[in-house]
Amino acid sequence: MKYQFPVIRTMNPKVKPDESKLGFGNYFTDHMFVLDYNAEQGWHGGRIVPYGKLVLPPAARVFHYGQEMFEGMKAYRRENDIPVIFRADKHIERAQDANVRMCIPDIETELIVDAVNQLVDVDKDWIPSAEGTALYIRPFIIATEPKLSVGPSVSYIFAIILSPVGSYYDEGIAPASVYVETEYIRSVLGGPGYVKVGANCANTFLPVKNATSMGYNQVLWLDAKSRKYVEEIGNANAFFVIDGEVFTPPLAGTVLPGITRDSAITLLRDFGYYIREEQIAIEDIYRLHAEGRVQEVFSTGTSVTVSPVGKITWKDKEIVINNGEMGPVAKRLYNELSGIHTGKIEDTHGWIQPIK
Repeated sequence: MKYQFPVIRTMNPKVKPDESKLGFGNYFTDHMFVLDYNAEQGWHGGRIVPYGKLVLPPAARVFHYGQEMFEGMKAYRRENDIPVIFRADKHIERAQDANVRMCIPDIETELIVDAVNQLVDVDKDWIPSAEGTALYIRPFIIATEPKLSVGPSVSYIFAIILSPVGSYYDEGIAPASVYVETEYIRSVLGGPGYVKVGANCANTFLPVKNATSMGYNQVLWLDAKSRKYVEEIGNANAFFVIDGEVFTPPLAGTVLPGITRDSAITLLRDFGYYIREEQIAIEDIYRLHAEGRVQEVFSTGTSVTVSPVGKITWKDKEIVINNGEMGPVAKRLYNELSGIHTGKIEDTHGWIQPIK
Protein backbone atom coordinates (compact mmCIF):
# COMPACT_ATOMS: atom_id res chain seq x y z
CA MET A 1 0.00 0.00 0.00
CA LYS A 2 1.14 3.52 -0.76
CA TYR A 3 -0.49 4.95 2.38
CA GLN A 4 -0.22 3.59 5.91
CA PHE A 5 -2.43 5.17 8.54
CA PRO A 6 -1.87 5.17 12.31
CA VAL A 7 -4.39 3.15 14.30
CA ILE A 8 -5.71 4.05 17.74
CA ARG A 9 -7.67 1.05 18.94
CA THR A 10 -10.72 1.38 21.12
CA MET A 11 -10.41 0.62 24.81
CA ASN A 12 -14.12 -0.26 24.96
CA PRO A 13 -14.98 -2.74 22.21
CA LYS A 14 -18.71 -3.18 21.58
CA VAL A 15 -20.74 -6.34 21.83
CA LYS A 16 -21.49 -7.50 18.30
CA PRO A 17 -25.19 -7.63 17.39
CA ASP A 18 -27.28 -10.69 16.58
CA GLU A 19 -26.70 -11.38 12.87
CA SER A 20 -30.32 -12.43 12.42
CA LYS A 21 -31.57 -9.01 13.57
CA LEU A 22 -29.21 -6.56 11.92
CA GLY A 23 -31.56 -4.58 9.69
CA PHE A 24 -29.77 -1.86 7.74
CA GLY A 25 -27.49 0.79 9.23
CA ASN A 26 -28.46 0.19 12.85
CA TYR A 27 -25.07 -0.84 14.26
CA PHE A 28 -21.55 0.50 13.80
CA THR A 29 -18.15 -1.09 14.28
CA ASP A 30 -15.48 -0.13 16.78
CA HIS A 31 -13.42 2.14 14.53
CA MET A 32 -13.65 4.77 11.80
CA PHE A 33 -11.28 6.51 9.42
CA VAL A 34 -10.89 10.31 9.46
CA LEU A 35 -9.00 12.63 7.10
CA ASP A 36 -8.90 16.44 7.19
CA TYR A 37 -8.60 19.09 4.50
CA ASN A 38 -7.65 22.77 4.51
CA ALA A 39 -6.33 25.05 1.80
CA GLU A 40 -2.82 25.18 3.28
CA GLN A 41 -2.19 21.48 3.84
CA GLY A 42 -4.59 19.82 1.45
CA TRP A 43 -5.80 16.39 2.58
CA HIS A 44 -3.81 15.38 5.63
CA GLY A 45 -3.80 13.63 8.99
CA GLY A 46 -5.43 10.36 7.95
CA ARG A 47 -5.98 8.05 10.93
CA ILE A 48 -8.07 5.15 12.17
CA VAL A 49 -9.61 5.94 15.55
CA PRO A 50 -12.37 4.62 17.82
CA TYR A 51 -15.86 5.21 16.40
CA GLY A 52 -17.12 8.44 17.94
CA LYS A 53 -18.51 11.91 17.44
CA LEU A 54 -17.34 14.51 14.94
CA VAL A 55 -17.19 18.00 16.47
CA LEU A 56 -18.30 20.77 14.12
CA PRO A 57 -19.08 24.48 14.50
CA PRO A 58 -22.79 25.36 14.19
CA ALA A 59 -21.95 27.54 11.18
CA ALA A 60 -20.31 24.68 9.24
CA ARG A 61 -21.38 24.96 5.63
CA VAL A 62 -22.63 21.35 5.52
CA PHE A 63 -25.46 22.30 7.90
CA HIS A 64 -26.63 25.31 5.92
CA TYR A 65 -25.90 24.55 2.27
CA GLY A 66 -25.64 20.77 2.18
CA GLN A 67 -22.17 20.56 0.66
CA GLU A 68 -21.38 16.90 1.13
CA MET A 69 -21.25 13.54 -0.64
CA PHE A 70 -21.39 9.89 0.33
CA GLU A 71 -20.79 6.48 -1.14
CA GLY A 72 -21.73 2.95 -0.17
CA MET A 73 -20.12 -0.42 -0.85
CA LYS A 74 -20.05 -3.80 0.85
CA ALA A 75 -17.49 -6.23 2.23
CA TYR A 76 -18.28 -9.93 2.54
CA ARG A 77 -16.87 -12.82 4.50
CA ARG A 78 -15.78 -15.72 2.30
CA GLU A 79 -15.71 -19.35 3.44
CA ASN A 80 -11.92 -19.11 3.75
CA ASP A 81 -12.50 -16.15 6.11
CA ILE A 82 -10.77 -13.71 3.75
CA PRO A 83 -12.71 -10.42 3.61
CA VAL A 84 -13.49 -9.12 0.13
CA ILE A 85 -15.12 -5.98 -1.28
CA PHE A 86 -17.46 -5.95 -4.27
CA ARG A 87 -16.35 -3.58 -7.04
CA ALA A 88 -14.66 -1.03 -4.79
CA ASP A 89 -12.95 0.56 -7.79
CA LYS A 90 -16.26 1.48 -9.44
CA HIS A 91 -17.70 2.84 -6.20
CA ILE A 92 -14.66 5.06 -5.69
CA GLU A 93 -14.85 6.23 -9.30
CA ARG A 94 -18.44 7.30 -8.69
CA ALA A 95 -17.39 9.05 -5.47
CA GLN A 96 -14.88 11.09 -7.43
CA ASP A 97 -17.67 12.17 -9.80
CA ALA A 98 -19.63 13.38 -6.76
CA ASN A 99 -16.63 15.36 -5.54
CA VAL A 100 -16.43 17.18 -8.86
CA ARG A 101 -20.16 17.94 -8.90
CA MET A 102 -20.14 19.24 -5.31
CA CYS A 103 -16.91 21.31 -5.64
CA ILE A 104 -15.09 19.12 -3.12
CA PRO A 105 -11.29 18.93 -3.50
CA ASP A 106 -10.04 15.83 -5.28
CA ILE A 107 -8.74 12.95 -3.17
CA GLU A 108 -6.23 10.56 -4.66
CA THR A 109 -8.01 7.32 -5.49
CA GLU A 110 -5.21 5.22 -4.03
CA LEU A 111 -5.60 7.03 -0.70
CA ILE A 112 -9.30 6.12 -0.56
CA VAL A 113 -8.55 2.50 -1.50
CA ASP A 114 -5.88 2.20 1.18
CA ALA A 115 -8.12 3.82 3.81
CA VAL A 116 -11.00 1.45 3.04
CA ASN A 117 -8.77 -1.62 3.06
CA GLN A 118 -7.03 -0.74 6.31
CA LEU A 119 -10.22 0.17 8.16
CA VAL A 120 -12.01 -3.02 7.06
CA ASP A 121 -8.95 -5.04 8.07
CA VAL A 122 -9.00 -3.47 11.56
CA ASP A 123 -12.69 -4.30 12.01
CA LYS A 124 -12.85 -7.48 9.91
CA ASP A 125 -14.26 -9.44 12.86
CA TRP A 126 -17.42 -7.38 12.40
CA ILE A 127 -18.11 -8.80 8.94
CA PRO A 128 -21.19 -11.00 9.46
CA SER A 129 -21.37 -14.48 7.96
CA ALA A 130 -25.11 -15.22 8.00
CA GLU A 131 -26.82 -15.53 4.62
CA GLY A 132 -27.85 -12.17 3.17
CA THR A 133 -25.56 -10.13 5.44
CA ALA A 134 -22.53 -7.95 4.73
CA LEU A 135 -20.39 -5.16 6.16
CA TYR A 136 -21.63 -1.89 4.67
CA ILE A 137 -18.87 0.65 4.02
CA ARG A 138 -19.94 4.31 4.09
CA PRO A 139 -17.31 6.88 2.98
CA PHE A 140 -18.51 10.49 3.16
CA ILE A 141 -17.24 14.06 2.99
CA ILE A 142 -18.71 17.08 4.78
CA ALA A 143 -17.93 20.79 4.46
CA THR A 144 -16.72 22.20 7.79
CA GLU A 145 -15.86 25.86 7.18
CA PRO A 146 -17.86 28.04 9.63
CA LYS A 147 -19.15 30.64 7.20
CA LEU A 148 -22.70 31.64 6.22
CA SER A 149 -22.04 33.17 2.81
CA VAL A 150 -23.13 30.84 0.03
CA GLY A 151 -20.24 29.04 -1.63
CA PRO A 152 -17.98 25.99 -1.37
CA SER A 153 -16.07 25.39 1.82
CA VAL A 154 -12.31 25.70 2.26
CA SER A 155 -12.18 22.92 4.87
CA TYR A 156 -13.59 19.38 4.94
CA ILE A 157 -13.65 16.08 6.79
CA PHE A 158 -13.51 12.80 4.89
CA ALA A 159 -14.59 9.87 7.04
CA ILE A 160 -15.41 6.19 6.61
CA ILE A 161 -17.69 4.25 8.94
CA LEU A 162 -18.69 0.58 8.84
CA SER A 163 -22.00 -1.10 9.63
CA PRO A 164 -22.88 -4.82 9.70
CA VAL A 165 -26.14 -5.10 7.78
CA GLY A 166 -28.86 -7.51 6.77
CA SER A 167 -31.78 -6.70 4.50
CA TYR A 168 -32.40 -3.05 3.62
CA TYR A 169 -36.17 -3.51 3.91
CA ASP A 170 -37.90 -4.96 6.96
CA GLU A 171 -39.75 -7.40 4.72
CA GLY A 172 -36.48 -8.72 3.27
CA ILE A 173 -36.62 -9.59 -0.43
CA ALA A 174 -40.39 -10.09 -0.41
CA PRO A 175 -42.01 -8.33 -3.39
CA ALA A 176 -42.65 -4.67 -2.64
CA SER A 177 -45.80 -2.62 -3.12
CA VAL A 178 -44.87 0.53 -5.07
CA TYR A 179 -46.67 3.87 -5.46
CA VAL A 180 -46.05 5.89 -8.63
CA GLU A 181 -45.31 9.48 -7.59
CA THR A 182 -46.84 12.04 -9.97
CA GLU A 183 -46.42 15.29 -8.01
CA TYR A 184 -42.91 15.25 -6.57
CA ILE A 185 -39.65 14.41 -8.34
CA ARG A 186 -36.36 12.83 -7.28
CA SER A 187 -34.06 14.36 -9.86
CA VAL A 188 -33.96 16.92 -12.68
CA LEU A 189 -31.68 17.15 -15.69
CA GLY A 190 -28.72 19.34 -14.78
CA GLY A 191 -29.04 18.53 -11.08
CA PRO A 192 -26.98 16.10 -8.98
CA GLY A 193 -29.22 13.08 -9.57
CA TYR A 194 -26.36 11.10 -11.12
CA VAL A 195 -24.20 11.22 -7.97
CA LYS A 196 -24.72 10.19 -4.36
CA VAL A 197 -25.41 13.32 -2.32
CA GLY A 198 -27.79 13.99 0.55
CA ALA A 199 -29.93 16.42 -1.47
CA ASN A 200 -31.13 13.53 -3.64
CA CYS A 201 -32.39 11.75 -0.53
CA ALA A 202 -33.80 14.59 1.57
CA ASN A 203 -36.18 15.77 -1.13
CA THR A 204 -37.71 12.27 -1.31
CA PHE A 205 -38.67 12.08 2.37
CA LEU A 206 -42.10 13.69 2.07
CA PRO A 207 -43.36 11.68 -0.92
CA VAL A 208 -41.99 8.44 0.57
CA LYS A 209 -43.65 9.31 3.90
CA ASN A 210 -46.92 9.89 2.06
CA ALA A 211 -46.61 6.59 0.21
CA THR A 212 -45.78 4.55 3.31
CA SER A 213 -48.68 6.13 5.19
CA MET A 214 -50.91 4.64 2.49
CA GLY A 215 -49.39 1.20 2.97
CA TYR A 216 -46.80 1.15 0.20
CA ASN A 217 -43.20 0.04 0.66
CA GLN A 218 -41.62 2.43 -1.82
CA VAL A 219 -42.07 5.09 -4.50
CA LEU A 220 -41.58 4.78 -8.25
CA TRP A 221 -40.17 8.04 -9.61
CA LEU A 222 -41.08 9.58 -12.96
CA ASP A 223 -39.05 12.07 -14.98
CA ALA A 224 -39.25 15.72 -13.92
CA LYS A 225 -40.14 17.18 -17.33
CA SER A 226 -43.14 15.15 -18.45
CA ARG A 227 -44.02 13.00 -15.39
CA LYS A 228 -44.24 10.23 -17.98
CA TYR A 229 -41.11 8.09 -18.02
CA VAL A 230 -39.95 5.72 -15.29
CA GLU A 231 -36.63 6.67 -13.67
CA GLU A 232 -35.95 4.87 -10.36
CA ILE A 233 -37.73 2.79 -7.73
CA GLY A 234 -36.97 4.18 -4.29
CA ASN A 235 -33.23 4.82 -4.24
CA ALA A 236 -32.52 1.94 -6.62
CA ASN A 237 -32.40 1.34 -10.37
CA ALA A 238 -35.52 -0.01 -12.06
CA PHE A 239 -35.78 -3.09 -14.33
CA PHE A 240 -38.74 -4.47 -16.29
CA VAL A 241 -38.95 -7.87 -17.96
CA ILE A 242 -41.27 -7.50 -20.97
CA ASP A 243 -41.76 -10.18 -23.61
CA GLY A 244 -38.58 -11.87 -22.38
CA GLU A 245 -36.45 -8.74 -22.82
CA VAL A 246 -35.13 -6.56 -19.99
CA PHE A 247 -35.75 -2.81 -20.00
CA THR A 248 -34.01 -0.29 -17.73
CA PRO A 249 -33.99 3.54 -17.89
CA PRO A 250 -30.89 5.01 -19.56
CA LEU A 251 -28.18 6.96 -17.77
CA ALA A 252 -29.02 10.43 -19.02
CA GLY A 253 -28.06 12.59 -16.03
CA THR A 254 -31.08 12.01 -13.80
CA VAL A 255 -30.60 8.32 -12.99
CA LEU A 256 -27.86 7.13 -10.65
CA PRO A 257 -25.26 4.98 -12.45
CA GLY A 258 -25.66 2.12 -10.02
CA ILE A 259 -22.78 -0.31 -9.62
CA THR A 260 -25.26 -3.12 -9.02
CA ARG A 261 -27.19 -1.91 -12.09
CA ASP A 262 -24.05 -2.25 -14.19
CA SER A 263 -23.34 -5.68 -12.68
CA ALA A 264 -26.93 -6.79 -13.30
CA ILE A 265 -26.81 -5.75 -16.96
CA THR A 266 -23.57 -7.69 -17.43
CA LEU A 267 -24.94 -10.83 -15.79
CA LEU A 268 -28.28 -10.65 -17.58
CA ARG A 269 -26.42 -10.49 -20.88
CA ASP A 270 -24.39 -13.50 -19.74
CA PHE A 271 -27.72 -15.26 -19.13
CA GLY A 272 -28.74 -14.52 -22.71
CA TYR A 273 -31.22 -11.68 -22.15
CA TYR A 274 -31.44 -8.74 -24.51
CA ILE A 275 -31.09 -5.49 -22.55
CA ARG A 276 -32.81 -2.32 -23.65
CA GLU A 277 -31.44 0.81 -21.95
CA GLU A 278 -34.19 3.16 -23.05
CA GLN A 279 -37.02 5.30 -21.74
CA ILE A 280 -40.24 3.50 -20.93
CA ALA A 281 -43.46 5.32 -20.06
CA ILE A 282 -45.52 4.28 -17.05
CA GLU A 283 -48.56 4.33 -19.34
CA ASP A 284 -46.90 1.74 -21.55
CA ILE A 285 -46.13 -0.44 -18.53
CA TYR A 286 -49.84 -0.49 -17.72
CA ARG A 287 -50.84 -1.14 -21.33
CA LEU A 288 -48.34 -3.97 -21.73
CA HIS A 289 -49.39 -5.42 -18.39
CA ALA A 290 -53.02 -5.48 -19.55
CA GLU A 291 -51.82 -7.44 -22.59
CA GLY A 292 -50.05 -9.95 -20.33
CA ARG A 293 -46.58 -8.95 -21.50
CA VAL A 294 -45.03 -7.55 -18.29
CA GLN A 295 -43.47 -10.55 -16.61
CA GLU A 296 -41.35 -9.02 -13.84
CA VAL A 297 -40.39 -5.72 -12.22
CA PHE A 298 -37.46 -5.35 -9.83
CA SER A 299 -34.87 -2.87 -8.63
CA THR A 300 -31.15 -3.17 -7.95
CA GLY A 301 -28.73 -1.35 -5.66
CA THR A 302 -25.88 -1.87 -3.24
CA SER A 303 -28.26 -1.70 -0.29
CA VAL A 304 -30.97 -4.00 -1.67
CA THR A 305 -28.96 -6.10 -4.18
CA VAL A 306 -32.14 -7.20 -6.02
CA SER A 307 -35.62 -6.22 -4.79
CA PRO A 308 -38.71 -7.58 -6.58
CA VAL A 309 -41.88 -5.52 -7.09
CA GLY A 310 -45.21 -7.26 -6.57
CA LYS A 311 -47.68 -4.40 -6.99
CA ILE A 312 -47.68 -0.97 -8.65
CA THR A 313 -50.30 1.75 -8.13
CA TRP A 314 -50.58 4.67 -10.54
CA LYS A 315 -53.47 7.11 -10.47
CA ASP A 316 -55.40 4.83 -8.10
CA LYS A 317 -55.12 1.86 -10.46
CA GLU A 318 -53.23 -1.14 -9.08
CA ILE A 319 -51.54 -3.84 -11.13
CA VAL A 320 -50.10 -7.08 -9.74
CA ILE A 321 -46.76 -8.24 -11.13
CA ASN A 322 -46.08 -11.97 -11.51
CA ASN A 323 -48.88 -12.88 -9.09
CA GLY A 324 -47.15 -10.80 -6.42
CA GLU A 325 -44.16 -13.16 -6.34
CA MET A 326 -40.46 -12.83 -7.06
CA GLY A 327 -39.91 -13.81 -10.68
CA PRO A 328 -37.31 -16.20 -12.12
CA VAL A 329 -35.15 -13.46 -13.66
CA ALA A 330 -34.86 -11.47 -10.42
CA LYS A 331 -34.32 -14.66 -8.42
CA ARG A 332 -31.55 -15.90 -10.71
CA LEU A 333 -29.89 -12.49 -10.67
CA TYR A 334 -30.08 -12.27 -6.88
CA ASN A 335 -28.64 -15.77 -6.48
CA GLU A 336 -25.85 -15.06 -8.95
CA LEU A 337 -24.81 -11.80 -7.29
CA SER A 338 -25.04 -13.30 -3.80
CA GLY A 339 -23.00 -16.28 -4.93
CA ILE A 340 -20.28 -14.04 -6.35
CA HIS A 341 -20.25 -12.02 -3.13
CA THR A 342 -19.72 -15.09 -0.95
CA GLY A 343 -17.53 -17.12 -3.30
CA LYS A 344 -20.07 -19.85 -3.97
CA ILE A 345 -20.11 -18.77 -7.63
CA GLU A 346 -16.96 -17.97 -9.58
CA ASP A 347 -16.27 -14.31 -10.22
CA THR A 348 -15.47 -14.28 -13.95
CA HIS A 349 -15.57 -10.47 -14.25
CA GLY A 350 -12.91 -9.50 -11.71
CA TRP A 351 -15.40 -7.77 -9.41
CA ILE A 352 -14.19 -9.22 -6.11
CA GLN A 353 -11.29 -7.39 -4.52
CA PRO A 354 -9.62 -9.00 -1.48
CA ILE A 355 -8.60 -6.78 1.42
CA LYS A 356 -4.87 -6.30 1.03
